[in-house]
Amino acid sequence: MSDGAVSDGAVSGQSVRVAAIDCGTNSIRLLIADYADGELTEVDRQMRIVRLGQGVDSTGAFAPDALIRTFAACGEYAEIVQAAGIDRLRFVATSAARDVSNRDEFFAGVSERLGVSPDIISGDEEAALSFQGATGGLAALEVPGPYLVADIGGGSTELVLGDADGVLAAESLDMGSVRMTERHLHSDPATVEEMAAATKDIDALLDSTAVPLSKARCLIGVAGTVTTVAAVALKLTEYDPGVIHHARIHGDLLLDTTSWLMGATRMARAAVPAIHPGRVDVIGAGALILQRLHDRLDYDGVLVSEHDILDGVALALARAVSGSVPTDRT
Repeated sequence: MSDGAVSDGAVSGQSVRVAAIDCGTNSIRLLIADYADGELTEVDRQMRIVRLGQGVDSTGAFAPDALIRTFAACGEYAEIVQAAGIDRLRFVATSAARDVSNRDEFFAGVSERLGVSPDIISGDEEAALSFQGATGGLAALEVPGPYLVADIGGGSTELVLGDADGVLAAESLDMGSVRMTERHLHSDPATVEEMAAATKDIDALLDSTAVPLSKARCLIGVAGTVTTVAAVALKLTEYDPGVIHHARIHGDLLLDTTSWLMGATRMARAAVPAIHPGRVDVIGAGALILQRLHDRLDYDGVLVSEHDILDGVALALARAVSGSVPTDRT
């Protein structure tokens, strides 16, 4: 595994292999991809639910158990990356690692296992990478812009408005599937009062955004919350990325799916094959965020993308390694 330096084979004009790891509040994901002739080709994609943000909203620190789960996943990824023979690895972390009191312990644990330190990326970079990953394949679909890319994570939701020329406006809001669940949804199933409180909180945050939502002509939903909601809406018997990627979930179906997820018991949600066990507890809150956002837009439905910030990180890294763009990384 590379310690961050380019291998001898990674020279301009040749194929390079990169690995990108995105560590969020709920999951940690790995993408290994080859880059040649301006195109990124997926080699392997992995996801582990680690719930790194467990309790962070109330304690301001990563829980010991959460760190153990995250470090175990990092160890697994280290073996996968080593076997793949990559030229460069980048590990990015966003909402869950920005302000915690024990971030040094997190940094040290990741570095020990993977040989690189996490990059706590800025909001601007996160927006650009998410937008690039989500919109990269839309030209063939002839989808009109501007696009609003919504990345609903465990601790935050990133809203990025842009068009063919790039990002126009972006903001990270402190609402995510884990955060909203821990704040409001304590019963099984959630009570009417709990659902109302979560809805009020989400609406207030959406009211506060500086992103001009009314300019969007297409809502693109990315990452695990949105793709899981799509899998439930489409009644898939198992999670199928090929069916989910670029599926369109119309507004009425989104509302019905959200209503069911919010009102169902944990046991009922756990019985749905398309819902990863690590999302069973929090998927209702994530769906509610998506539905409340959708209802503010003059656009019927959500265009779902399997490609997101992880793909954006891999593409930017591959271009840097291959010499397509300047880089100051060593």
